[in-house]
Order: sequence, then C-alpha cells, then structure tokens
Amino acid sequence: MVAHKVVSHEEWIAARKKHLAKEKEFTHLRDQLSRERRELPWELVDKDYTFEGESGKISLLDLFAGRSQLVVYHAMFNPETAGPQTTYTLDAACFVCTWWMDNFNGIAVHLNHRDITVVAVSHAPYEKLAAYRKRMGWSFPYLSSVGSDFNFDYGVSFTPDQMKAGKVDYNYRSTSFPMSEAPGISVFLKDGDRIYHTYSTYERGLDMLNVAYHYMDLVPKGRDEANGGVAGWLRRHDEYSD
Repeated sequence: MVAHKVVSHEEWIAARKKHLAKEKEFTHLRDQLSRERRELPWELVDKDYTFEGESGKISLLDLFAGRSQLVVYHAMFNPETAGPQTTYTLDAACFVCTWWMDNFNGIAVHLNHRDITVVAVSHAPYEKLAAYRKRMGWSFPYLSSVGSDFNFDYGVSFTPDQMKAGKVDYNYRSTSFPMSEAPGISVFLKDGDRIYHTYSTYERGLDMLNVAYHYMDLVPKGRDEANGGVAGWLRRHDEYSD
C-alpha cells in the first residue's frame, strides 16, 4: 500500500463533509447536463437501414421492439479487418466493448419497463455475432449491420479510403484512428413511423454507461490503469485465469 494520510475519526468526518459539498455540487451539475442533453434538437432519420438478427432481416423501426426509445451500442467487431493491431478477432468482439456490453446485459429488462430497448450492433456477419452472444451468455439483441450504411453514418465504421488517408471523422472531429471500427452509443426516438436521432456519444462519453468504472472510482486504488490502461488488465469475462 502507498503511504496515505491517516487521521482521527473527527478529522475524517470533517474531510468527508468538505468533499460531500463538492459531490453535491457535481450532482447538481450532472442533473443540469442531463437536462440539457434531453433538450438537444433531434434529427429525422430519413434513410432505411436493414439489420440481421435472430428473426432475419429487420428494419431500424423493428429494433424498437414496440417501445418508443432505443439505445444502440456500437460494438467493434469486423472479421474482415481483424488483425494483430485490433481489439477484436475473427470470432470475438472487441474485449473492451465486451466489457461495456456485460455492463448493460443484466439491466436491459429494467430499461424495457421504462420504455427503453437496448441492442448492440456490429459490422460482423450475424452468424459471428450469434455465436459470440451465446459464448458470452448475453440476453439482449445483438444485430449485424452488414450491407447497411448504419455504422458508417453514425461514425463508428470507416471505409478503406478513409483508413488509407489516415484521417477519419470520429467523435465530431477529424482524427487518426488505428482500426476501421470504433465504439459508440446512439439514441433514437420513435413517434409513429417517424424515427429521430437524439444523441450519440463516443470515447470518454461512454464512461457514464459503465457501472464497473463507477465502483472503481469509489475505492482507494481507483481505476488503477496508470500502467497499460484498460488493455493492461481487462479480459473477456471467460478469459480470466482465476
């Protein structure tokens, strides 16, 4: 353990109350940010997107599964571009994306009862997704967008020409990215037969959706990723040695 300040109970309470004031301020700011996020303008989805899932070919409208709100996790998985430099393989989605999907697998049923459907979408063929979903024991829908512009339009898949140019549009800026697939979350609202895109977030914007990180932020060692980052310790949940 590293050296750390140790104090009396009275001093501990005083320090905790001082920090509590900052936590309350942050909570109020977070509430304000969430409200402003909900107040962002929407854009009409005017393109037909097709996906493949358990029941065959379906539309974006079908993904809502009778609910009015849809959250799509864009998972990195494309066997055609898998290689030694990618976080996904020929048969497995990105191990970091897998962790994020582990985080929402157990709560999807609760979200369903708040008029929210959660799905994952990758640019891999459906048979690959179905096999991986079975391996991971997930219950949420996992769909393929092969043959659709969906991943490209929402900024998480990049064309060979973009990769060759060395610059892609990701997280609302032109940047370099080492792989043809990137992670993200997109949110949609259905009103009758109309679908609106209301929000998308990428990179550190995804942190708020990973409950495991929130637990790590509570404990003394924090995320403990100074050496190697998440890649230094994280494994798919069936790949840990103990």
